[in-house]
This record gives sequence, structure tokens and C-alpha cells, in this order.
Amino acid sequence: MMFDCFKNKTILVTGHTGFKGSWLALWLTELGAKVIGYSIDIPTSPSHFESLNLKDKIVDIRGDVCDLANLKKAFSTHKPEIVFHLAAEAIVHTCYETPKKAFETNVMGTLNILECLKDTKTVKAAVLITSDKCYENVEWEYGYRETDRLGGADPYSASKACAELVISSYFRSFIKNTNCKLASVRAGNVIGGGDWAAFRIVPDAIRSWSQNEELIIRNPYATRPWQLVLEPISGYLTTAAYLLDEKKSLSVNGESFNFGPQSEVIQPVSELVEEMKNDWPGKKYKIVINPDAKKEANLLKLCCDKALSRLNWRAVLSFKETILLTSTWYKDYYEKNSSTHELSTSQIQAYQEFARTRGVEWAQ
Repeated sequence: MMFDCFKNKTILVTGHTGFKGSWLALWLTELGAKVIGYSIDIPTSPSHFESLNLKDKIVDIRGDVCDLANLKKAFSTHKPEIVFHLAAEAIVHTCYETPKKAFETNVMGTLNILECLKDTKTVKAAVLITSDKCYENVEWEYGYRETDRLGGADPYSASKACAELVISSYFRSFIKNTNCKLASVRAGNVIGGGDWAAFRIVPDAIRSWSQNEELIIRNPYATRPWQLVLEPISGYLTTAAYLLDEKKSLSVNGESFNFGPQSEVIQPVSELVEEMKNDWPGKKYKIVINPDAKKEANLLKLCCDKALSRLNWRAVLSFKETILLTSTWYKDYYEKNSSTHELSTSQIQAYQEFARTRGVEWAQ
């Protein structure tokens, strides 16, 4: 399998205590990597990271990506060979509440990672994760390509667009001619087991339904490219694998890539909730639209042709499979008191098998 390249590698993952970061760290440990986690805190309670007991399986560092001195210390002490940068202010609503912090973390935090990459001699591949919301979204019906205009009216989107500009500048000015190969990756609306963040529809549904309460939906018509958390992570791993390959890296180094689901997975919030209800029979929801709520885009789609062309990557799961895997994880957690480590590793294995049987290159 393509991902065998991570075995015995020292890999730094920033934001490893978050939802997506904890899944990536777990997958990397399953692949035999030595994972160094760097994160300021544990963002939710419950927490996927804590429930997995990942701190006993990796090197777990508490640190702020805005603290350049501490970040440089982590690089010099552990000498990572691969870096995945996920640490961010990741919730749109929270970024509205604390915009200064959002820009500091998402822009200056990324700049600090780039400063470390500029000066390091050990890192061979770096994948910097931003967001699908880095595009100036005019809600057109076709997917945004990597060359489309960056921007955003809200602090989260704008900060991610700024991060992309910083990445591009540092690569062309300082990193392009070094031994470090680099790419930025864009994905969004990730769902799956172990997400307990606020202001996200799936965790909101699970919190309500697990306590036999009615779910409140505030934006039922917003259409999103829902994807299981393992879909974009497989893209991040594929990107890193290509960067590590001397020949394949030529078409990947310095590039940006979108990772999104198949077109039929792009559905409104109302359809997502209805599909989840199939696995949570008897649960209810009601629509309560707040006219004073902070604005989020109603439509956002990505074009992933470049990932297919350059990385031979494509999404694996259908909409129903995505929702079923998500719902099953939570039902087993709440109703069967199942081990989250067992739940999560079994889903990684199941996802790899889906990819293998469907002929996806990285799984062969």
C-alpha cells in the first residue's frame, strides 16, 4: 500500500487533539509512524483524542502555534521528517466572536510553521491544511478550482485565504529550493464519529438525540459537501506520500489541492438530518431560523479534478455510506459503550477496504 512510506517515520501533527487531527494521528500510529502531537489544548469534552487515550501512544506536546520559540524547540528536539499542520481556529461562529484570535492562529500560526520549515534540515514533506472556505464564495453551482480567487467576508474564511497566500509566498521565496517538499490542501464539512464541537450539525444532533431531546436546525437549506473524516485525511496522506517520492513530487511540490466528496454527497442540511434519522428512529427535529444569525454561505462546492489528475485520488464513499458510518460510530458509543479506539480503528480498516475494492490507488 502507498501509505507504507509512513512506517517508522517521525511525523509532527499540529492540532492533534482536535477532531480531524486525532483521526489523522490515530491512522498514522496504525501505519507504524512515530507521531509527535503539538496542540494548545483539548478543544471539546468529550474528546475523541482523550477517549482514544492517544497521549499514551504518541509524544503529546502542549503548545501554541503562535509561540514561535516553543514551536522551534519542538522541531529541534524531535526532528520530524514529515509535518501535517492542522492547528487552527476552526469554527466559523467562534471566529466571529474572537476575530483577532482567529487571524493570529490561522495566519501567524501558519507563518510560524513555515518559519520552522524554512530553517529545518530534517523535514522532507509538509502538508499544510487550510479550508474549502478559503475561496471567495459567490455561491455558484460549479466547484471551485485551486486557481480560483481566494477571499472571504467572515473572519474564518478570510484568515484561511490569508494563510494560503502566506504559504505560497514562503514556498516561492524560501522553501522551493530546499529539501523540504510542501503542499497546501483544502477540504471542509467533515463529519464522523468523535466530533463533539459546538455549532456543527452532526454533534448538535447527537447531543440532542442521545438525551432524547429535539434537535434545533437553524439553517436547513445550506448545502454542503459532507464527507467522512477519513476521506480528506486519505487525501492528506496521499499528498505526503507523493511529496516523499522523488519523481512524483515534481507535480505536487508547491501546489494546492482540493479534497471533496462525490457530487451526490453534496446535500442540504435537511437531507443530512433526515438520513441520520434512519439510524436514530423516533428522534425529532424542528426548524428555527434566526434572522440575526451570523451569515454563512448556503452553497459551497469544490472541484477535485486536480487531485485526481496529479495524485490519482478520488473520494470513496456514497452519501448513505458516509452517514451510516457516522451514525454507527455514535450509536455504538452511546448505546453499547464501545471502546472508541476499537470503533475508530475498525472504521479506518473498513474505509481502507472500501477504497481497495473500488480500485483507489493508495489502498492497493
